[in-house]
Amino acid sequence: MRKNRNRTQNRRQRGSPRHRLMIIEDQPSWAPHLRSKSVLRSASKRHFVDPSLAVAALRATPERLLQDLNLFGLFFESMVIRDLRVYAQAHDASVLHYRDNTGLEVDAIVEAGDGRWAAFEIKLGTGHIDAGAASLLKFADRVDIRKCGSPSLLGVIAGTGYGYMRKDGVAVIPVGALGP
Repeated sequence: MRKNRNRTQNRRQRGSPRHRLMIIEDQPSWAPHLRSKSVLRSASKRHFVDPSLAVAALRATPERLLQDLNLFGLFFESMVIRDLRVYAQAHDASVLHYRDNTGLEVDAIVEAGDGRWAAFEIKLGTGHIDAGAASLLKFADRVDIRKCGSPSLLGVIAGTGYGYMRKDGVAVIPVGALGP
């Protein structure tokens, strides 16, 4: 019964004007094997195909975005997800996300067709890099690497700054360094 309801809901969503116009794209959840008893959240996240559409619809000026850094951060995350999708598709990979019942969330999991994977937190400001790295390390500790393999990379993608490898093994990647 539940499967049929989910299928009907998914069909309805795909038939929505946003999906037919191709301005919204779903980011599916990643379901790894876990060592913990956390319950995974399977709902997809939704992003504008091009975040500038939302910025234009809101008539958000640079000044207005700087006054609301939470909103600006959401647009930044959508932009990075869009770019990661472009790069991932060129290499037969998918961009997913992770969320569980404990509140642990990872913004982007890039999974290659052969099963290799990398996890990324996306942070607009450099002041949130430590929190992003801590979240990634906690997440990596929950994944059963015997079944999923070790991550190829754990990284925090930041809006500004320099790229470097932290002592804990988490890479800090400025958005300008992203590329195929």
